[in-house]
Amino acid sequence: MKRDVIIKVFLLVLFTTYINAQTKQDSLNIKQAALDYIESQHEVKPEQFERSAHPRMVKRTFWTDKKTNKQYLRETFTDAMILLAETYNINGDKFPEKPKKEVIILDVFENIASVKLIADDWIDYMHIVKLNDQWKITNVLWQFKKSNKH
Repeated sequence: MKRDVIIKVFLLVLFTTYINAQTKQDSLNIKQAALDYIESQHEVKPEQFERSAHPRMVKRTFWTDKKTNKQYLRETFTDAMILLAETYNINGDKFPEKPKKEVIILDVFENIASVKLIADDWIDYMHIVKLNDQWKITNVLWQFKKSNKH
C-alpha cells in the first residue's frame, strides 16, 4: 500500500513536470525572441524587433533627473523600439564588431518565460509569452552595467 502511494506520487510529479516543461523548440524560440530584440538594433532591422515584441510591450528602467538628482521610472513602448531599431545604429558605430549577446533562460512555465539578456553595456530581464504558438516579449526591465549612466 505504502509503495503504491509512493509510486503514484512519483508518477504525478513526473507527469506534472512533463506537462509544464518547455519543448526544445520552445527554448529555441524563446532564445530567438531575445536575440531578435538585440540584433534588430545591431543590424538596423526594425522588422526583426517587431517579430520579437508583443505590440503592447513595455520596456522600463530607472533614470536620474540631472537637475534634481531624483530617480524615476522611464518607459519605452514597442513603437518607439521599432523606431530605435530603424535609426540607432544607422551609421554602424554603436556596437563592437562582435557584440555580446548572451541569452539565459531563467524559467519557463507552460506559456510564460523569464529571460536574462547580457549585452555589451546593459542587462535586460524579459518576460516572454507564448501566444498563438509564437513567443513574444511583453516586458523588459533593464539597466546599464554602469548604473551611473542612468
